Amino acid sequence: MSWDHVKGNVEEVRRRISAASQRAGRRAEEVTLIAVSKTHPAEAIRAAYDAGVRHFGENRVQEWEGKRAGAADLGAAWHLIGHLQSNKAARAAKLFDCVDSVDDFALAQRLDRGREESGATEKLRALIEVRVAQEETKSGVEISEVAALAEKIAVLPRLVLAGLMCIPPYLENIEEVRPYFQKLRTLRDEMQTKLGLSLPVLSMGMSHDFEVGIEEGSTEVRVGTAIFGARELK
Repeated sequence: MSWDHVKGNVEEVRRRISAASQRAGRRAEEVTLIAVSKTHPAEAIRAAYDAGVRHFGENRVQEWEGKRAGAADLGAAWHLIGHLQSNKAARAAKLFDCVDSVDDFALAQRLDRGREESGATEKLRALIEVRVAQEETKSGVEISEVAALAEKIAVLPRLVLAGLMCIPPYLENIEEVRPYFQKLRTLRDEMQTKLGLSLPVLSMGMSHDFEVGIEEGSTEVRVGTAIFGARELK
């Protein structure tokens, strides 16, 4: 398959990021683009890298292990954005620079130990995934439990708690998604004040709603379909 279309898609996504940032009175440079490469091959990652993307998101440890050899030489940051099972935490701590879906302290502890065992000199960046809507299919920490979890993770020696992430409901009217992003931003602001933690990262927004995320303060957007096209069904 040819991935020539990726460059144009990246340029269009960056244009949309810039426009949304301008509407919010922000600079486009404040927003990190994470290209979600799950289900796409290493060739697609290399095409996006050639187009200037430097952050990539994968959903599963085993999938990244399978295609890592074709892209690991790139000077990119690798994010695990999908739900992580505890029994894969040690492998994730070795393979990724960031785990953006931490939802349990036992999992955070395993990541911390795995990072030490990996011999990595840099700490592993972590985001807490917050359950902003009561959907059975969504993982994440309940809003009422986020502060307590953050305090525990913040003292782990090999993790850096950088902020919060959420996956709101998929709604055709993206304006209906806005309250969920506002909820996460408010939670982050309250935690910074009450706990004295620096939580600069808000990972909010995907291909269909990232512009609203940016308008509500997102610092990272996770974009897959708008860059690579529709995922292949297994």
